[in-house]
Amino acid sequence: MSSVAASEVKRSKVEQIKEQSHFLRDPLLEELAEDTTHFSEAAVQVLKFHGTYQQDDRDTRQQRRQEGRERDYSMMLRTRIPGGHVPPQLYLTLDRLADQYGNGTLRATTRQTFQLHGILKKNLKATLASILHQMGSTLAACGDVNRNVMAPVAPYKNRPAYRYAQEYARKLADLLAPKTSAYYEIWVDGEPIPIPPVDEDVLVAQEFVGHGVRLEGPEPLYGPVYLPRKFKTAITVAGENTVDVYSQDLGLIVLTDRKGSLKGFNIVVGGGMGRTHGKEETEPLLAQKLCFAPPESVHQICQAILAVQRDHGNRSDRKQARLKYLVRKWGIRKFRRVVEEYVGEKLQRFRPLPKFVPNSDDYLGWHEQGDGRWFLGISIENGRIQDSPTRQLKTALRRITEAFSLPLRVTPTQDVLLIDIEDRQRDLINQILKSHGVLSKEEIPQLVRLAMACPALPTCGLAITESERALPGLIRQLDRLLQELELQDSPFLVRMTGCPNGCARPYLAELGLVGSTPEHYQVWLGASPEGDRLAQVFQERVHIDQIVPLMRSLLQLYKRERYPQEAFGDYCHRVGIPYLQAQIPQTV
Repeated sequence: MSSVAASEVKRSKVEQIKEQSHFLRDPLLEELAEDTTHFSEAAVQVLKFHGTYQQDDRDTRQQRRQEGRERDYSMMLRTRIPGGHVPPQLYLTLDRLADQYGNGTLRATTRQTFQLHGILKKNLKATLASILHQMGSTLAACGDVNRNVMAPVAPYKNRPAYRYAQEYARKLADLLAPKTSAYYEIWVDGEPIPIPPVDEDVLVAQEFVGHGVRLEGPEPLYGPVYLPRKFKTAITVAGENTVDVYSQDLGLIVLTDRKGSLKGFNIVVGGGMGRTHGKEETEPLLAQKLCFAPPESVHQICQAILAVQRDHGNRSDRKQARLKYLVRKWGIRKFRRVVEEYVGEKLQRFRPLPKFVPNSDDYLGWHEQGDGRWFLGISIENGRIQDSPTRQLKTALRRITEAFSLPLRVTPTQDVLLIDIEDRQRDLINQILKSHGVLSKEEIPQLVRLAMACPALPTCGLAITESERALPGLIRQLDRLLQELELQDSPFLVRMTGCPNGCARPYLAELGLVGSTPEHYQVWLGASPEGDRLAQVFQERVHIDQIVPLMRSLLQLYKRERYPQEAFGDYCHRVGIPYLQAQIPQTV
């Protein structure tokens, strides 16, 4: 059970770069000191583990090439904030850095983190150092490691399951984080900085060796080559699925007794959204039921699951390297058996769960916390926090945070919550938001509030076509269509991505739009509003201008044939894709 067992087969180029990086140092450390605008490909791969992607402006790429100039390079920096919880001083720091070094915007992501865009290479170290000095981190926000751990954001003080979800999100984030000292050596020159204390349960869990779970060396959980591919973890509570737990490599569901005491966790494994057009061996997959873990065993089991992926995941083909493909190849029974070998004991059976309930607004608007305080959910279209001539959202959030020192939480749907609000502060907060043109929940159509898009063009190097820049106009056309058809009381979940990698989780949307060629999208239909059923391909290639006419035909059919209270995704699933294809001509 060695982490380098994969050396017996031909390894991908990225595997070799990781092994030669000296635990995430080389060649990044040397190139950072060079007076250049960008990093080499090897340094870029290492840089990801530090929470940064190198990008260039694809809107200007061709023109700059024609003029004999190099690409317009910049860095996208992503934070690691378990459960989406952001202390006020860290948020104010990110807000300032966006203006000082970035493109003036912050972006809330679908994994409950913030991204800074447009940072030049020469300003990268100063940006990261500022975040670290506010007890923030970007370590493992990207790369072949466990990434930001997601959790439900509602700060209910009278519902213990939500508190356990946030608490264990932080514990798992610390437990599964890389241990290399390179991060602090590079970005703050190894100087002492304030670091949150490590939970006692995590310290105990780090002593667990099991049967090959932990290795010798600076990275006892990851080894010198880390994981074969990225690893995504989320934790939720029974009945709620805002985190899309079945889309994760590792998903945990909190179970409590009637008094609210923690019973343990149901664990699912092997979910993932990414796929590649034209390669049928790649596909989105839902996580499968693995086991129930009591609180005293959950950390050992999670480490063992990661170690199984470390040792047995595909290191020769990165398109087959996610945990989901190992689970698919082995089957869940064999995977469970191997995890038991690593843990050293038999796993308990998965326990019955209540059905997930759709959350129609993801906690937008005003809500009581259960302790006399309030939280406020603010809708952020596609997660982009910025100022415009009509709406100064970025300024409003900064002024509220400065005035009231409120923590924020980033939701899994790219919105934010302001939490721990005193009753006397509500009117002042409402006034600030209104004076800056920030719309309330009631002023935004539900179809718009529910929709999500990835950044795509102009910065993402994988994007085939538009997403964030295209969805606002399209979603409002769809909303007008609902009004016209008198279906305004039946909104559905729309998600758009500029490529098939699925960062906005389109395969779990009732209408998923996946970039296939410039200005064209693959159309997916029929996912469950509860997030426990995948959509299926309806049409392979639809021009963006034909999406609304196509949806008109589909929604007219839905209106005539739906059952009472039947959601659009449930209708599409019930009648089936072949039936819908027979009723509606292919659109090109």
